[in-house]
Parts: sequence; C-alpha cells; structure tokens
Amino acid sequence: MADIAVSASRQPDPGRAAAAHAGGRKLWYAGLAMLIGLLYVWAWRGMEFDLGRLARSFPHAWDFVTRMVPPDWSVSGTAVTALAETIQMALLGTTFGALISFPLAVMAARNLSPRWLTVVARGLLNLIRTVPSVVWGLFFVAAVGLGPFAGVLALSLYTVGYLGKFYFETFESMDNTAAEALRTTGASQPQIFQYAVLPQSLPLLANYTIFILEYSIRAATILGVVGAGGVGYYFQVYLRNFDYQKAATLLVYLLVVVIAMDWFSGWVRKHLTIGATTEGRS
Repeated sequence: MADIAVSASRQPDPGRAAAAHAGGRKLWYAGLAMLIGLLYVWAWRGMEFDLGRLARSFPHAWDFVTRMVPPDWSVSGTAVTALAETIQMALLGTTFGALISFPLAVMAARNLSPRWLTVVARGLLNLIRTVPSVVWGLFFVAAVGLGPFAGVLALSLYTVGYLGKFYFETFESMDNTAAEALRTTGASQPQIFQYAVLPQSLPLLANYTIFILEYSIRAATILGVVGAGGVGYYFQVYLRNFDYQKAATLLVYLLVVVIAMDWFSGWVRKHLTIGATTEGRS
C-alpha cells in the first residue's frame, strides 16, 4: 500500500501542468508585447514624427487637392488609350506570372514537396520578391528597350514573387483530412493534389490572382514613369507640367477600373466557392 501511495504521489498533476503552461504562455505574450512596443518606439523616433508639422501641413495638402478639381475631361481620349495599354500590360504580366508561380508554389509547399525542394523554391521566390517593380522595370527597359513589352516582363516577375508566396501558403493551409484519406487508399501525390488540395484552394487562388491583377494595374502606372509604357507616362508628364486637373482625370478612370476589378473578384470568388462546396457534397 505504501508503494502504491508513493507511486500515486509521483504521478504528474494535470491541473498543475496546465497552470504552468498557462503561466508560460502569459509570460511569452508579455515579452512579445514588450518587444512590439519597443519596435514602435524605435520606428517613431527614427522617423522624427511631428504631430505639429502634420497639423500645419493640411493647408498645403488642401491646396494640392483643389488644383486637381475639376478634372480636365479634354484628355479623356488619351486617358482611355493609356489605361487600356496599362490593363493589357497587367493582364499579360499577371497571366504569365501566375503560370510560372503555380509550379513554383507546388515545389515550395512543405506538404507537397520534399524539404530540399521547398528550400530552393522559397529561396528563388524570396529573391524575386526582394526586387521592387520599378527596378524590374528599369532592368527590362535596359534589356529590351522602352515600351509596354518591358512593362509586361517586369510585371510577370513581380507577380511571380508574390503569387508564388500566396499560392504555397494557401496549399499549406488547406485541411489535410481529404488528403490523408486518399493517401491511405494508395493515391499518388499528383492525385492527392488534384482531388484533395486543388479543389479546396481554388477559390483562394483565384482571389489572390485577381487581387494581383488589380494591383498590377496600379504597379503598371509606376512602371510607366521609367519608360515601360502605360498610363504612368502621362501621370509623370502632367505632374511635371503642373497639369493637376489632367492628372485627376487619369485618377478617375483608374478608380473606375479598380472598382470594376473589385466587383469581379468578389463575383469570381463567390461562384468558385459555391462550385467547390457543391463538388464536396457530391
């Protein structure tokens, strides 16, 4: 009996273990909060943030805005033509980038590829993503010359860096229940990806792709400043000549395109989600 009592006293107390774990978590969160607070203090001091200067800036900002009103609709033809070129650049750049991103994302996903391959694929995506879109624009302008072709190439690589990351994170976040069920039946890795991973991830993949397409339209306006074609060229011409009302016209047309892309993104995601749910029930 004494041995039993001693053995029982040596058994771990679940309540005490849970309390110790909760205490450790609280300490961890407290340390994290302190670290975040120190980072913000460091950022605040480094940027020399001045609320007084910000308050005094409103008259200058208002003066800039009033110079853009009303928009000069006489440049509508130029705006529409340049914006059409920008959309063409964004569409082709996003499409080519997505086609390259998809296999790279499969290689980068830890639940789909061996570790050595994920390290290589993620390193490549990080390298591509490190280079800003403007630098890619300058690189391809130097390589193939001025014009929208350089913009398409720059947007393609820029898209690869971000879509590749979005794609592999989507693959890794999917529910593994269906994949494990197929694996127990002897399904191959491509079959698991085709029938378990891809149907679940398709709505998010489409949403990310359309988001990058919308973002690429805005990025293409920046590329135009470095000679890669699109509406950005006219932005910098109008602003340098202080034609703020003409620049405002470009912004209005660009806003229309962004709103349309936002609606289209929601429509596509809704229908893909409904389709994926219907297939899952069947």
